[in-house]
Amino acid sequence: MAQVKPTLAKGTRDFSPVEMEKRNHIFNTLRAIFRKYGYNEIQTPSFENLSTLTGKYGEEGDRLIFKILNSGDYLAKASADLLADKNSLKLVPQISEKALRYDLTVPFARYVVMHQNDITLPFKRFQIQPVWRADRPQRGRYREFYQCDVDVVGSPSLLNEAEFVLIYHEALRALGLSDFDIKINNRKILSGIAEVIGKPELIVDMTVAIDKLDKIGLEGVNKELLERGFTDQDLTVLEPIILLSGTNTEKLEALKTVLASSSVGLAGVAELEEVFAYIAALDTTGEVLSNAVEVDITLARGLNYYTGCIFEVKTNEVQMGSIGGGGRYDDLTSMFGLKNLTGVGVSFGADRIYDVLEELGLFPEQSSATTQVLICNFEKSLERHTLPMVNRLREQGIAAEMYPEPSKLKKQMSYANGKGIPFVWLVGEEEVNTNTIAVKDMKSGEQVILDEAAAIEKIRSSLSLG
Repeated sequence: MAQVKPTLAKGTRDFSPVEMEKRNHIFNTLRAIFRKYGYNEIQTPSFENLSTLTGKYGEEGDRLIFKILNSGDYLAKASADLLADKNSLKLVPQISEKALRYDLTVPFARYVVMHQNDITLPFKRFQIQPVWRADRPQRGRYREFYQCDVDVVGSPSLLNEAEFVLIYHEALRALGLSDFDIKINNRKILSGIAEVIGKPELIVDMTVAIDKLDKIGLEGVNKELLERGFTDQDLTVLEPIILLSGTNTEKLEALKTVLASSSVGLAGVAELEEVFAYIAALDTTGEVLSNAVEVDITLARGLNYYTGCIFEVKTNEVQMGSIGGGGRYDDLTSMFGLKNLTGVGVSFGADRIYDVLEELGLFPEQSSATTQVLICNFEKSLERHTLPMVNRLREQGIAAEMYPEPSKLKKQMSYANGKGIPFVWLVGEEEVNTNTIAVKDMKSGEQVILDEAAAIEKIRSSLSLG
């Protein structure tokens, strides 16, 4: 039997130890900031009941859910008529009961409903786990990728929205990014626009289309709107609204005039003004409002469950899609039987952020190595002397290992170079007899003879371990 050459599934990636260190740098940075704002971590299963996920993301989103075939003979109970008709959409519920999660928000809503008697409201959680989408793979878009979500349920206060803006700003700054836009809009404003042009029943069609403005341009948006039931007259009214320019204050004032006949639209404008007031009170430097936050009327976030403020984050330093987004979802838990529980949250796209930091060279230099000291292995008879050294290094908080078997020095040094280990300890018979260690700095090539206490202090000092 011919051997099959192994390949990766499209839209997925392997991560080496070096890459994992970089990814963990992102995750650990975000975890620290989430916890600072009072959020606690949870996890949910990789797959959910298909019924839990469907109907929550809109028509396009539902098509991108990875379905899992039932175990065993999954066609045995399928309708013969549907099999003959080859109607996959109607056949799916009969052959698939589970699906890989599409995002972390809907599983979180399910979690809240199932654990409502065990959690304290407002419930503030963060979650860092992979999600899957049957999308067309391309640069910055994968079929398996990590999301880093932070949500709060049980609080209608717009202070939460303001703090999410600050979380975005602080986290991206901590990761080394300096030029990014935190775009904000409100679904009530979009509903008001649909109401003003006389097409409130087409709100979803309108938001799906205008959300693509930066991808397909105004001409493409207009074409899609016409295909979805809008008229040329509707487009004449809509165009100057979605192309609003000026400062955030100027845009909101203009919207008050445009939406004067829509109470829901004006409510959306008022909510944005309140969010900006909270940010102004929290942001003592004024940097966030002046440089980072932008009202973007075209921002629609094509997910049906958003009901209030919506967010999207893009970096201007690298050509990349959004690296974060989210919003308020007043009605999400009601889909699972728990009504009147509002929620709001945002997500960081870890894989895209990784690619951005990699392209800009923003990962810390030390993230490329885990082992900090390698003790060379010259002879098995010396292991009784050197093995306790490994343990003493680890007790001092220094990541250490000993080469597992006696080998030529060249091979062991090559191993240290390959792993990016910064220091090598050479302990041969002479060092054992004199109770010393030859400490080699792999970057500078410098080698010094020290006793063990001095050698440990040198490592701690060089690595800034305190």
